[in-house]
Amino acid sequence: MHAIQNSSDLSSDSMNAWFDQRFAQKMAEHESSKTPSMTIIATKGTLDMAYPPFILASTASALGWDVSIFFTFYGLNLLKRKLDLKVTPLGNPAMPMKLPNGLALPVPTSAMALIPGFESMASGLMKKTMSNKGVASIEELRGLCVEAEVRLVACQMTVDLFDYAKEDFIEDIADWVGAASFLPSALNADVNLFV
Repeated sequence: MHAIQNSSDLSSDSMNAWFDQRFAQKMAEHESSKTPSMTIIATKGTLDMAYPPFILASTASALGWDVSIFFTFYGLNLLKRKLDLKVTPLGNPAMPMKLPNGLALPVPTSAMALIPGFESMASGLMKKTMSNKGVASIEELRGLCVEAEVRLVACQMTVDLFDYAKEDFIEDIADWVGAASFLPSALNADVNLFV
């Protein structure tokens, strides 16, 4: 009887080992054939905050990932046909940025906000610096995302809230939905970012 029980234990142990090995093999096969995915929620519409979602999305897409960006509140401005994005010192402790010649303005951000025309000057300087460094414009980055089949999703609630017309936006928007429709794709994504 004791010999039979040992044989049964051995059979159970070998079955468990076989199952564990087979499960690990199937999981590895699944992981190797899976396309990584990323969702980004873009909430800001300033020039400096327009870069992160488009750079991250175009890079991930170039790596073969499935990418979706949900544009909500001021981030929705990044999908407008005509972009008029500015950089502002308000609430931006990282200012001052370096000028195209490498110098930095030694002015506190609180004072910058009070200088008439500073926002336009700072925006122009940032665009010039980006151009001098060979960084693509927002329009170019957005175009790369469209070319790479990044799903650009507009928040319908924000469109309604701000009385926007769909004609104000680029034609490449994949969907006009609310957060409840977008969140399931975020739930299943490998990477979720909020910018």
